[in-house]
Order: sequence, then C-alpha cells, then structure tokens
Amino acid sequence: MTDSGHLQLIITTPKGEVLRDRAAYVVVPTTEGYIGILPRHIHLVSILSAGVLSYRREQGGQRHMVSVSAGFVEVAENEISVLADAAERPDEIDIDRARQALQRAERRLETDSEDVDALRARAAIERAVARLKAAGAYREESAGD
Repeated sequence: MTDSGHLQLIITTPKGEVLRDRAAYVVVPTTEGYIGILPRHIHLVSILSAGVLSYRREQGGQRHMVSVSAGFVEVAENEISVLADAAERPDEIDIDRARQALQRAERRLETDSEDVDALRARAAIERAVARLKAAGAYREESAGD
C-alpha cells in the first residue's frame, strides 16, 4: 500500500514482474471498456482485455504506456495488480514484428475459409494494435495496408 495520494502499480506475467511503479492515475483496458483508477478507488476485480494500459506518475505528468493482453486486474488499498498473459513496455516492442502480425491476422480474416478461426484472428489483431499503439507506431490508415 502507498500513501493515499498515489497508487502502486504492479504488472506481472507468467515470465515475471514487468513493471512496478507509483502512479497518480491509471487507465486499464477491460472487457467492459477502459477503467480509470484514482487513489482511494473502491475494491475492484475485473477481466483484462488486450489494449494499452496507461498511467501518469504525477497529475498532469508524462503519460506512460504498456501493451497488455488477456488477464485480470485487481484494485485494493491503492494497489493495482495486473496479471496479464503478456505485457510489454514501448522499448521492448518489436514494431516490425507487430506490424507483420497485424497484417497476417487481417489477411486471415479476409479469406473466406472455414479453416480460419475468426475469433483468434480478431484477438491477434487486438494484440498487434495494442502493441503498436503502446510503441507509438499505430496509424488508423495503416490498418489493412
């Protein structure tokens, strides 16, 4: 638990802890949409979806981003615990690889074949877009190129 003016943000994957930082404000992608969390937030447990988790260390400070995939988020006593299948900070993201993954998934959706698992292809698109957004390399017009 931190002082009442800040949150403790901890992001963990099966490979270990990805991030531990203080935050004044955190925005988390969930299956119900994005949730904004401030200090003294009520207790919360929610399902995490693929997207960009963002936070600021200080009110009005620089925005930091992390790409996250499926998992869970829990908020209790000014501590936010994110348990994700995968999480990457912008400096860890291979932009070319993320773009290639996006293009492959989009091509899979375009094929009219019973062999294509549309849910898996859409999930791959969500993960690739989240990675590109977190790295600052996603442009709406680039989707589908």
